[in-house]
Amino acid sequence: MIHVRPAHDLDARDMAAILNAVIEIGGTTAMTHPIDAQYFIDRMNAEREVSSWLVAEKPDGEIVGFQWVTRGGEYLPPEAAEIATFAKPGQQGLGIGSKLMEATKAAAKRLGYTWINANIRADNESGLTYYQSRGFEDYGRIEGVRMANGQVVDKVLKRYDLT
Repeated sequence: MIHVRPAHDLDARDMAAILNAVIEIGGTTAMTHPIDAQYFIDRMNAEREVSSWLVAEKPDGEIVGFQWVTRGGEYLPPEAAEIATFAKPGQQGLGIGSKLMEATKAAAKRLGYTWINANIRADNESGLTYYQSRGFEDYGRIEGVRMANGQVVDKVLKRYDLT
């Protein structure tokens, strides 16, 4: 059984390990260089008032996924949150994403957001399927995005209305 709870600084190392494994596999995240635990500690602390960070763990405490929503930045209105979701490779299909999404939707509402934006690489079939299956709908596309490693990809924009 998967349990979802708020992330804290002590989870940052496990979160970084999951994200780095996803980055190493390639093709599913805009991030192209490994990160360390301090990256998550800094972000969680800096964005505490406008974000929710959640981890999914097994009964033994193993973290198998995480998700966050935070203020969307310059290109989104203030009522929109940006979402990111990561599952430990090999652990997909256990209900991690479903449990995280339910908790994240509730957290986003509490934070005052009315919709959630997912900005997904067009070549990330599993990510596109995940968000589509959670009720996100396509509303835009950004073509020719240059990644930090020089690769150029398109991005699909998906929206989930919380109201």
